[in-house]
Amino acid sequence: MAALRSESLRHARIQVTTLGDLLLTAADRYPDSPALIFPGLRLTYAQLAERALARARSLKALGVCPREHVGLLLPTSVEFVECLFAIALAGAVVVPLNARYKHNELAYAIENGDLVTLITTDTVAEQVNFAERLGQALPGLTDAADPAQLFLKATPKLRNLVLLGATQRPGFLTEGEFLRLAAKVPEDRVHESRLAVRLRDIAIMLYTSGTTANPKGCLLTHEAMVRNSVSLGRHRYALRHEDVFWSPLPMFHIAAILPMCAIFDVGGAYATMGHFEAGAALAMLASEQVTATYPCFVTIMSDLIHHKDFATTDLSRITLMNSNFAVQPPAIATAMLKAMPHATYVGTFGMTETAGTVSTSRLEDPLEERIGRLGRALPGVEVRILDVATGEDAAVGGRGEVVVRGYSILEGYYKDPVKTAAAIDPDGWYHSGDIGSIDAAGTMMFHGRLKDMLKVGGENVAAAEIESCLQRHPGVKLAQVVGIPDARLGEVAAAFVERHAGTEATPRELMDFCRKEIASFKVPRQVRFVSEWPMSASKIQKFRLRDELVRELGL
Repeated sequence: MAALRSESLRHARIQVTTLGDLLLTAADRYPDSPALIFPGLRLTYAQLAERALARARSLKALGVCPREHVGLLLPTSVEFVECLFAIALAGAVVVPLNARYKHNELAYAIENGDLVTLITTDTVAEQVNFAERLGQALPGLTDAADPAQLFLKATPKLRNLVLLGATQRPGFLTEGEFLRLAAKVPEDRVHESRLAVRLRDIAIMLYTSGTTANPKGCLLTHEAMVRNSVSLGRHRYALRHEDVFWSPLPMFHIAAILPMCAIFDVGGAYATMGHFEAGAALAMLASEQVTATYPCFVTIMSDLIHHKDFATTDLSRITLMNSNFAVQPPAIATAMLKAMPHATYVGTFGMTETAGTVSTSRLEDPLEERIGRLGRALPGVEVRILDVATGEDAAVGGRGEVVVRGYSILEGYYKDPVKTAAAIDPDGWYHSGDIGSIDAAGTMMFHGRLKDMLKVGGENVAAAEIESCLQRHPGVKLAQVVGIPDARLGEVAAAFVERHAGTEATPRELMDFCRKEIASFKVPRQVRFVSEWPMSASKIQKFRLRDELVRELGL
């Protein structure tokens, strides 16, 4: 990493391109440098660009037109990255689908998202057979006469499905057939589409999960994606061509696409893995001499520090970590700071609707600020904190809803003007639904979700406050708190706890611990122990925990 330097707004310049040209520019400048690193596999920028252009020619041969929607149902893989850039190069919109979606969720996203083509794989990832799941989602698929021209009643715009891998299945084009189509289209056809793309055209539509309703298609422009990545990587993190940037998050998540674009901007290498496993991750961090990391989510950080190899792994080359210690259990920060005292730790606040990052630490900020807060807004991004009761700006340090405005916010939710109008006000402010604060120094802090507030006997209680209390208990590895109905108080707290291995903390012990730390009305009335968490791409799905407990208690 470059030496610490102050961020200079005076010398900052707006530099932005399209998603497709981001890759081609890196290939022009650094053709023989590694672009992608997977365990046992790597591609140079020249190789990645060549493969992406070939797949873009195949998409053109299938009839994909500019601004049409092409879906990706793939695990984290080289093929995912190739196809993501291929779709962008063809002038179309990338629609990454969550690889954990069930068949009914896939059916909804394919129809709602107006997908014309969907690329998937015969690789079984994490016990999920994508082809079988699509067969369940798309009635009549196996009876299709021509896989190049599907006519399915439930998804009338879907023209074809591509199955990467060596197998054949009814209704799917094989990978061989897909690749051979490239010969029918000259490369210039791709470049004609690529050069017609505008910076404010939609680059990616990411489906964001709600708690009970169907997910919403979040529309992000090329400017939002690329400019946010450049601002984060080049100007805030000072990434260099020599850096290796590691993120273990699934590629269909904004927090994987963002760091990949950030390192591609400077021609460095993006390192990742098909499936996160802490032991393999630690081995990769050491063997690939990773210099910057983006683990950021509590489940990943926790698995890393509690793995048996953590203490003996050489992490000395890591000089930057997006750690988010301010919102992690204290034990994570303690372990990481001890293992890598030389690293620069930063905190970050963001979301899909803002193309990833809203705020992050500056490298030169004091350590206490970088591990105790979530940084300052990126240049060009405006942030306000609105008092929930009055809708006016909260006092300095006061808590309220985080609202964001700038080049990086979503254009809207696809085919949903009602939700779009509810989220983006007439002045262009995106209302996040997150509770935050900004201190006198201009640094942000996250305090939970508006919908993650409990109303206990008329008192507002933040789930995050109770979780923080529980996680100070030596036997607690991770805690999540939800609200459940109560006849007298309206709602009370219930806690789900993952214990450290070998510990025997009881529900009564944890409740008594809380009573010593927080007001009695905040103490969980129920405690359940878990060994696995219900997950979306990267976050624990609290609504599933709550629904399960409500059913169990007959509430």
